[in-house]
Amino acid sequence: MRIAIDAMGGDNGPRGNVEGAMLAARRFDYDLILVGNERHIRRLLRARRFDSPRVSIVHAAESVDMKESPKDSLRKKDSSMAVAARLVSEGRADAFVSAGNTGAAMAACLFTWRPLEGIARPAIATLIPGQKHPVVLIDSGANVDCKPINLLQFGVMGHCYA
Repeated sequence: MRIAIDAMGGDNGPRGNVEGAMLAARRFDYDLILVGNERHIRRLLRARRFDSPRVSIVHAAESVDMKESPKDSLRKKDSSMAVAARLVSEGRADAFVSAGNTGAAMAACLFTWRPLEGIARPAIATLIPGQKHPVVLIDSGANVDCKPINLLQFGVMGHCYA
């Protein structure tokens, strides 16, 4: 599996994202693609003496601020979110992860990827530990004005995921 990581997103910027990717690269058998300011990412990797053939970098000149509106974020065609979403769309990555602006990440995916037939809008799924097994919480962010049909579609997606 190839995972595109928005290295620039989140409250703590690239440091936490790059450190998390280094931990994941040591523990899991995935190819990780850090997307963001290449020079900054390389500096962080060098400072920790980290080198792995399973971790690559794709440069993105812009980033999305945590307080930026999803609409405004879509104008940034070379943001780390937009580039990471495109990597999935182009088949160069299998998944996209961002700790950044949730609404902007949803917008990037919605306008870059084709939605599933019969699904009007995406929803974020979160696994929550349960007493016997994990439970799927569907629509755990970014959707603030859902119609009944959206809730039905979220239930279908949550059921399929579970």
